[in-house]
Parts: sequence; structure tokens; C-alpha cells
Amino acid sequence: MQHLQFQRAETNRIRIHVLPTDRFKTYAVSMYIGRPLEESTVTSTAIIPFILRRGTEQYPETKAFRERLDELYGAGFGFDIYKRGNNHIVQFRMDTVDDRFLGHQSPSLLQETLAFLGQTITRPAIENGKFMTRYLDAEKQTIQNKLESIVNDKIRYAAERCVQIMYADDPFRYNPLGRLEDIASLSNDTLYEQYQNWLKQAPIDIYVVGHTTLEEVTAMVKEQFTMGRDELFRYQIDASHRITSEPKRVVEQLDVNQGKLNMGLIAPFTYGDNNYPVEMVYNGILGGYPHSKLFTNVREKASLAYYVSSRLDGYKGNLMIQSGIEIDNYDQAVSIITQQLEALRSGEISDLELSQTKSMMTNQLKQIYDSPNEMIGFDFNTVLTGTERSVSTVLTEINQVTKDQIQEVAQKIELDTVYFLKNKEGD
Repeated sequence: MQHLQFQRAETNRIRIHVLPTDRFKTYAVSMYIGRPLEESTVTSTAIIPFILRRGTEQYPETKAFRERLDELYGAGFGFDIYKRGNNHIVQFRMDTVDDRFLGHQSPSLLQETLAFLGQTITRPAIENGKFMTRYLDAEKQTIQNKLESIVNDKIRYAAERCVQIMYADDPFRYNPLGRLEDIASLSNDTLYEQYQNWLKQAPIDIYVVGHTTLEEVTAMVKEQFTMGRDELFRYQIDASHRITSEPKRVVEQLDVNQGKLNMGLIAPFTYGDNNYPVEMVYNGILGGYPHSKLFTNVREKASLAYYVSSRLDGYKGNLMIQSGIEIDNYDQAVSIITQQLEALRSGEISDLELSQTKSMMTNQLKQIYDSPNEMIGFDFNTVLTGTERSVSTVLTEINQVTKDQIQEVAQKIELDTVYFLKNKEGD
């Protein structure tokens, strides 16, 4: 299998990662800006990218900002806000046509794309030394609407509540979009200053995949991203957790027709651990795929669940089980799910379960090579965790996993929280 290696450099206290390749007809550009996930900054950090997308010093009106993207041959621009461990991360993304398909162009489209991104991040539209009030007010409403809408998506709401209960004393409980109760108090008098401090003190990484070189990209970044940074900041992954002698069990009531059963488990092996590939296979066998133990036993054999799956978080060190069940089937569903956890602890793993899981995981990993953005996301794990793993390395590791290793890992995974969302009494 082809091994694609990112090349790395640093300028302006920014890490640069470039994958020179002719495989794609576009340039994929990503910029990651992080900070610790904390109550005092989670809401202000979340709203900043929403404001930045509204306009720049050169294109202060949103209409002109978007027209500039059209001028860049319909370049795509977007962002995501998420948490990785106890890190709060904003990822800005741009995709634009490779210069090779446009004929001779000066400056190059890649250069103009990085210039546009640099202006968006470092030279936003301001008035009187602050963000434009109308943009701040509009995006405060955007954030509020997004947070308020969570309760309308009961699957997402139950997942959020399970995390909040499981990590009641840990910043991981915060939604990356911030806290609803903080929105009204966001002040334009201080937000612009907080934004400037964020750029000076955040870990920042810029990725480019496409027909270019590390030297070319480094020169462009040096010119376009000047933020007065004095230090190269790095991420800290905090996977600490507290094991309780008895799992927390919480039942809440809302207007629902279907019960939402979520179970949070401590999965102690994180991305940097040697046992992490084993834990990945464990999760695949437990609830990662349609052939998994949860899907087969809870949904197909017992017909208890409308959906059931498990998801592994290799940054924080947890495994979350989600299911939708008839409300009266709560006890039976908990019992059968618990039986599947015990089966893995006892080493009850068939050859078919193991081979199917490895095959599914192999296919997923190979697909990373088909997408520049997927390759960027995968490589960013190296930056976050300080552990460098290539796709080919992970493929080798998971295909070497044995049943005994899975059983050993299973015995270290502990149930922490059981959360059930049901209908209101009398409904």
C-alpha cells in the first residue's frame, strides 16, 4: 500500500504540515486552532469562528466575503468546532482547484486561498476596535439556536446528558458550542481582546494536501499569518478519570415516544497506548458494526432496540453505548447489553466476529487514502497525542490483534454511567 508522508516545518510559531501529491485535482487546506476546554472560555471561543465567517477587513460585508470565494473558482470555506480530550478545537477548512487545471496564474490559486484564509483568521471586519456589533448579535442568536435545538434531537440530547453526568466534575462535560447561560453576557468590549489572545496563545497547525511543496507553503504561511506569537504551543491530552465502585444510574423524563438508553464506560487505553488498536477491535466486536454483539443480540435476536451501537473515544478514554428502546424494555435491554460486556471479558469471541471486524476496519482505514481531508484528520492525531501512527501501521496492528488481547483489554473496561431518557409519568 502506498505510504503518504506529511512533511513538516514551522514558521511564525505555527506548525506546517504538507503532503505533496498529484493524486487530486484540488488543494485541501485545514487550519486547527486549539485551547484548553474551560468554562471561562468555551462560549467565547465557540462564537469567534461564526463571527470570522461574516467578513474581513478587506471584505467587511458578508456578501462581498462570499463573492470573493466565487472569484477563487468557487473555493469552499467552512469550519468545525469540537473537543478532543480536554481540548477545544476550531478547524477551518478550504478546498480549491489545483493550479494545474487553470493554466498559468499569478499569484497561484493556492497562494490566494491561503491569503484569503489568513485574512479571515487574522484581519476580521471590526468597528471601533471591536467586532462588528451586528455580526456579534446575529451569531449569538445562531449559537443559542444551535444549543437550544439539542433537546429536540433526543438521540443527541441523551448522548450529551450521559457525558455531562459521567464527567460532572470534568471540563469534558461542556458542549464545544459553549454554555447557553453564558451567551447573553458575551461582551463586545472584551471578546475582540479574547480573540487576539487566543491567536497568540493557541496551538496552531496548518495542513495542505496537493500539488505543492513544503517550502512553497511555508513561505506563503509566513507572509499571510502574522499574529505576534512568541511561543509554539502544544496540546495536552487529559484522559484522567475516576472509577466509581458503583455505576451512576440516572433516569430522566421528557416528552418522548421511545426510550433512549445510554451507557458510558471508561476505556483506559487512549490513542498513544500500545493497546489502543486492541481496544479499537474490541469496540468493533462490541457495537461498531452490523455484525457486532450489541446489534445481533439486542436488536436482532431480542428485538429490543430500534438502534444500538458503541463508539470509542481514543482521546478522552471512554466508550459510549447508545440505543433506542421501548420504555418498558429498560431492564431487559440493560441486562442483555451487560451480558455482551461480560461475554467479551470471558473471551467469548468467535473467529467470524474477529475476522469480520478486522475486515470492516481495514476497509474503513484504506478509504482514508481517497480523501485529502480524511488524511489530514488522521494525521492530526499525531499532533494531538504526540504519537505518530500511519494508516499502514494501524492496519498492521489491528490485523495482529488476538482474542486473548481483546479479552485482556475487555477486563479493564469499566461501566461508569447508565442514563435512561423516558417519557413523563402518565404519558
